[in-house]
Amino acid sequence: MLLKPERQPEETKSYRAISLLPIPSKIYESLLLQRILPILKEKELIPDHRFGIRSKHATIDQVHRLTKYIMESLEGKSYCASAFLDISQAFDRVWHEGLLFKLKNALPDHLYGILKSFLQQRHFIVQQGEALSDLCPIKAGVPQGSVLGPILYLLFTADLPTSESLITGTFADDTAILATHSDPKIASQILQKGLNDISHWLKKWRIKANETKSVNVTFTLRRGSCPPVTLNNIVVSQADHVRYL
Repeated sequence: MLLKPERQPEETKSYRAISLLPIPSKIYESLLLQRILPILKEKELIPDHRFGIRSKHATIDQVHRLTKYIMESLEGKSYCASAFLDISQAFDRVWHEGLLFKLKNALPDHLYGILKSFLQQRHFIVQQGEALSDLCPIKAGVPQGSVLGPILYLLFTADLPTSESLITGTFADDTAILATHSDPKIASQILQKGLNDISHWLKKWRIKANETKSVNVTFTLRRGSCPPVTLNNIVVSQADHVRYL
């Protein structure tokens, strides 16, 4: 257990657990991943807006993609309304039944069976010094520190709603949505429609968004800003800048 920076040591939420998995398991996962990736590519199961956890889709590529969209909006003297969403404990809260449903539709039966066995009936023990906790079941999330964990999360979130009227950028659990229009009200309306679709999707797949940490930014060279937007009926905080990736 490691204490997070600038956190109070007497609070349990101040600590980050370090997961240790068997080396043979990681080797097997690596071999399994090499069987899975060609299938995902052949079936085009990974959306174009998804960067990270993929070869030749680095952080800087996603930043360039979104920056280009914003620059084109500025050059057109338009308003670019954006929302940068924060997902609470994204990898730790993955709904197993929902993930298995998606895996069954995406992969051959033999690979699905292996991944089902990989996810189900997992347990953990917490060690702090000489003290050991009881054996506890893992009821949600992808295994921390595993080779397959990132690609499983990617598959679980691959069907995030998108629209041709806006641009979506996802990198691991960071999600950005941008819409542009010469009228700031219409730009916000387009963005709000996208957020409404995402809100329904989040509820369906039991994914928790942190509305208070999500940010709404207007990019424009003109006066004024776009009207506020909501996520899950909560107004997203407006700011004049944002840190992304």
